[in-house]
Amino acid sequence: MSTIDLTPASYRSAAEGAGDFDPAAPDRRSGSGMRRVLGMARANALLLTRNRMTLAYALLLPLAPLAFLLAADRGSEAAGISSIGQVVLLAALFPVYYNLLSLTVTRRDELVLKRLRTGEATDRDQLVSMALPGVVTFGIVSLLGVGAALALGQPMPSNPVVLAVGLVVVAVTFAGLAFWTAAWTKNAEAAQLTSMPVLLVAIVGSLWQILPERAHDVLAWTPGAAIDAIVRIGWFGQEVDGTAVSFTDSFVASAQPLAALVAWAALAVVLTRRSMRWEPRG
Repeated sequence: MSTIDLTPASYRSAAEGAGDFDPAAPDRRSGSGMRRVLGMARANALLLTRNRMTLAYALLLPLAPLAFLLAADRGSEAAGISSIGQVVLLAALFPVYYNLLSLTVTRRDELVLKRLRTGEATDRDQLVSMALPGVVTFGIVSLLGVGAALALGQPMPSNPVVLAVGLVVVAVTFAGLAFWTAAWTKNAEAAQLTSMPVLLVAIVGSLWQILPERAHDVLAWTPGAAIDAIVRIGWFGQEVDGTAVSFTDSFVASAQPLAALVAWAALAVVLTRRSMRWEPRG
């Protein structure tokens, strides 16, 4: 998998391209934490766009499952649920999870994180600024996926509120998992191995339908299964077993998958706070 060039020189160059913003220098002009976060996020986004391979993984790969809709019957709900669910899952795994994991580990190894902590940027500022480009990319891919699915004959989402809330929680969850994985990832090359547990749990959960029924109760609490449920309920108005749900009932039906994602996000935050490393191991 591709990684982002985040050496000190490249980061400074990107920061200059973002408007002469030096993330390590105190912001004496405004003292605004939000401005500081957006400045660092803008620099990180520029670095993302400069790596064509990483950008392709982030923007094009997640949309690939929509090709199945071309071969399926127009308006097929089964094909729509599968394809759209895979789009959301891949968008969460690549622009949010894997790229953020790679970015965090690389910047830590280049001592960028350590230097930034000596300025006015707080730990939270750094984490949010690193996560924002991937989360925004996730949002863009999701919007493109919605438009493409509608153009290929899929129905309008039955409950856009549930779908939108679910997508936000998905992005936050996988960002948290990226920071947690970074805490025990030695270097950017090792990220290809340390990311496997999260990738496997997410992918296996999304395949719950073809796995033994006795495993369904456990798989329902995995991020992949939660994403599948959110798409079914929020877009197609269906319970996991295929039973139709009304607009009002869909809020109740979405409680379990949303709770599963929130639980994963909370676990990632707690573990990140306990184990986050800001400089290479001695």
